[in-house]
Amino acid sequence: MPELYVADGHHRSAAGTRIRALRRDANPNHTGEESYNFFLSVIFPDNQMMILDYNRVVRDLNGLNSDAFLKAIGERFEIEPTGDGRPERKRCFGMYQGGRWFRLTAKEGSFPADDPVRSLDVAILQDNLLAPVLGVGDPRSDERIDFVGGIRGLEELERKVDSGDWAVAFALHPTSIEQLFSVADAGLVMPPKSTWFEPKLRSGLIVRPLDD
Repeated sequence: MPELYVADGHHRSAAGTRIRALRRDANPNHTGEESYNFFLSVIFPDNQMMILDYNRVVRDLNGLNSDAFLKAIGERFEIEPTGDGRPERKRCFGMYQGGRWFRLTAKEGSFPADDPVRSLDVAILQDNLLAPVLGVGDPRSDERIDFVGGIRGLEELERKVDSGDWAVAFALHPTSIEQLFSVADAGLVMPPKSTWFEPKLRSGLIVRPLDD
């Protein structure tokens, strides 16, 4: 296999690499065959994997009323009411707010089409709406945003907003395997919460003493 791509578990991979370095440096007889040189993994061919959408909900409208919110969005997106919030193509988004679905389409020139990261739908939404309009600067740490895996359906987005705990939800078109490969091949990093992978492995607990 010419390449392997880490689709999930990159934090565990990085942690395993750090532990290996510590154990290697502490072992004057290191050979590379010790157990700390390895960690459990599973490999899927890319044609047997599916990336689902990874959607967003935001707790408030950043001090805007609905009219001002839609006007601000309209600077960088075409907006039209729709009965179906599922985006049918890239650079198109579903937005649920005030009990209604809208279709948002990114305007020409609102993103660099030749940039493998900033042309991703998650980056377009972050750079043109979540950050400048809703004030969500860092989605990794901002408590006003949450993420909903596509496997839970658009009904979960509606439920969250209708509950009154969240003000607006965004449905994204799934990132493609080819887009993920392009980012990795360019040596770049995917934005946070870009992909929801299936199949998920059945989870268990494996215990191994670190001094083994």
